[in-house]
Amino acid sequence: MDVVERIKTQLSSHPVMLYMKGTPDFPQCGFSATVVKALNAVGAKFDSVNIFEDPELREALKQYSNWPTYPQLYVNGELVGGCDIVVEMYKNGELQKVLSETKN
Repeated sequence: MDVVERIKTQLSSHPVMLYMKGTPDFPQCGFSATVVKALNAVGAKFDSVNIFEDPELREALKQYSNWPTYPQLYVNGELVGGCDIVVEMYKNGELQKVLSETKN
């Protein structure tokens, strides 16, 4: 399976997916830590991929999403955005609304 197929499989298998630096328990950058905190604050159940463990995926996802930075949050297979967008959505209540519409 090529890397794009792996990305598509991950996104179709997990309603809320966070591609991040590190893990939710041990984020390896402040932006990833901030997104994890926002997701936890709204009680989101999410899966994550540590992009440091898969350099091929890390590069391919930038092209797939047309988004150059990490973290990247996906809900129902669609890119929500990175740290700034997630924080803004958290502050204005949109994050909770988007997450309540996940396909479980």
